[in-house]
Amino acid sequence: MSEYAVELRDVVKTFTTPEGGSINAVDHVNMQIRQGEFFSMLGSSGCGKTTSLRMIAGFEWPTVGEVFIDGEPQKRKPPFQRRVNTVFQSYALFQHMTVFQNVAFGLEMDKVAPDEIKQRVGEALAMVKLTGMEKRYPRQLSGGQQQRVALARALVKRPKVLLLDEPLGALDLKLRKEMQLELKTLQREVGITFVFVTHDQEEALSMSDRIAVMSHGRVMQTGTPVEIYERPRNKFVADFIGETNLLDGTVRGVDGKWLTVFVPALQAEVRALAIDEFCPGQAVSLSIRPEKIRLVEKLAESSNCFPAQVRQVAYIGADTRVIAQVVQADLRVWEQNMVSTLDPDAYFQQNEQAWAVLPPENLLALPVD
Repeated sequence: MSEYAVELRDVVKTFTTPEGGSINAVDHVNMQIRQGEFFSMLGSSGCGKTTSLRMIAGFEWPTVGEVFIDGEPQKRKPPFQRRVNTVFQSYALFQHMTVFQNVAFGLEMDKVAPDEIKQRVGEALAMVKLTGMEKRYPRQLSGGQQQRVALARALVKRPKVLLLDEPLGALDLKLRKEMQLELKTLQREVGITFVFVTHDQEEALSMSDRIAVMSHGRVMQTGTPVEIYERPRNKFVADFIGETNLLDGTVRGVDGKWLTVFVPALQAEVRALAIDEFCPGQAVSLSIRPEKIRLVEKLAESSNCFPAQVRQVAYIGADTRVIAQVVQADLRVWEQNMVSTLDPDAYFQQNEQAWAVLPPENLLALPVD
């Protein structure tokens, strides 16, 4: 068995535009998806994630490069000959068939014996907690139940890899959250590789073992959710994943992994953590998450402490979201509400003067794109 369930090696997919030109929807992508992991491709519309998934499935073929499944090159092998199955956002259930018939359809096409079909359909429905609903039609099911039928129909074929193309996109927010947990639990129980396509950052972070962040047909970074969020490799990933504050600056000094950076918007030098190798005089982009900035009432005896004025305040329950003018920069600061109180003095108020602390270990120096 190969170390990787799926591998894309220098894959390019070129499409012809209506104007007669061409565009690389997938542009020299290398991707290694390990056996049994929950792997997500994350990006906005047009980034190449769905095209990559379709090439794994066999619905599209690479213009250049090769797709490998379990170490075997797929070349121009059609979808039904690949050990993968796909779950789509639209479910694509047969409305005139019962739940049992929908799940059994693929096995019947493969001419599996009736007794084995009954056993395998029962096992698949048990996996997705739909036992007892075999005789219902799709119209008699909720959106979440229909999604589970689509999952059971894919799993019953015992694929090597399950491909999921934004499968939760049609669900309401509450049901979507529930299905995220169920999908992750299901993946652990069945132990097969899930390749999940989504544009939802929180969804990818909460479900995935690893994530490939994509933009304009390229993979910008691959890593665990913690690596992607805490150590983005570039300005795009830092800005795309979650929320962040970005400050432009110029490197003045280098001390191992620490940099001294002059930031015009702060009219001062700051100490920052280098994510890449930099040299004096080089332009950098500094990234710091809103929840990692501290607002304090008195001048703190620490690096990177600047006078601030509270411009806007929004209380949203778990935290209070502040926009503060720090010298000449408007920075977002998320203050976690640790104490349950109605006392207005417990929260920063509009126009209040304060000090903003940008801890050096949270201020990441990134390459300028």
